[in-house]
Amino acid sequence: MKLTQVKGNTWVLEGFELIPLYRLDNNKCILLDTGLEQEREDIENTLLEAGLTPAGILCSHAHIDHAGNNRYFQEKYRIPVALTAREAGMCASVLSLKCYFLLLPPDMVERESSNLVHTPDVIIPDQDGPFSFAGAEFTILHTPGHSVGHVCTVTPDNVCYAGDALLSQEMLTSKLPYCLSHQMGIESREKLRSFSWDYLIMAHRGVCPGTELNKLIDQNQELAQLRSREVYDQVTRPMTASEVCQAVCQYHKLLTGKPRRALRFERNIRFFLEFLVDRGDLVMETQNGTVIFRRP
Repeated sequence: MKLTQVKGNTWVLEGFELIPLYRLDNNKCILLDTGLEQEREDIENTLLEAGLTPAGILCSHAHIDHAGNNRYFQEKYRIPVALTAREAGMCASVLSLKCYFLLLPPDMVERESSNLVHTPDVIIPDQDGPFSFAGAEFTILHTPGHSVGHVCTVTPDNVCYAGDALLSQEMLTSKLPYCLSHQMGIESREKLRSFSWDYLIMAHRGVCPGTELNKLIDQNQELAQLRSREVYDQVTRPMTASEVCQAVCQYHKLLTGKPRRALRFERNIRFFLEFLVDRGDLVMETQNGTVIFRRP
């Protein structure tokens, strides 16, 4: 796994996603997320080769590719983990994690994500602003939408780790971008316009100068609207959610043979349906006790 400097003491581990870290000195660092469980050995080996030992974990949100090793590092190195109260609550048990996986059966949730169950040592305040943690002063910006308690973190180098609040250029072709609430995701991205940073780090493999922030926000907003319109276009008659999901998967050629992937597709499509209903583009009715979606 490659370790790359962004600016000053702010670096990124280049794994499946980018895992930022802030170097406290030549020997210790604060991890901003911990990646996937299967990346654990690569992360540890890369830190070891660089002479670095984790001193804390300041986690953006509790998804499997961001908090997959929180408990492991917490227990092995006896270091504090910081999460918002909303994300901490989700990590309380396998059953509470089902709120994130939603459509997956509880046993499948346990098999895939029991490593996420842990108790953070520090609760990130609900307010935006300075946050002292593990020997460094960060700035926290609350950006809910992608998840219930997602935060962006600004390092002392004036580098913003946007986590999953923004998709990088590389990810702007995503067919079903995940957002628990697309409306809140849109609002959180707009909130970021009022800031100025030297660099911006997106979890899913993107680092860019802060001067590109507004353009990237525009592109993210356009993607959310485009994918919403594509879901809307598939509702050609009164349809159940399952019928809409089938039509959208056909449209995007998402023809997986794995039930767990199909359930994730369905979850993501349902969040677009909810967005369209809240916006008034679709209405919900019932036929024979089943919810259907139709155009007004």
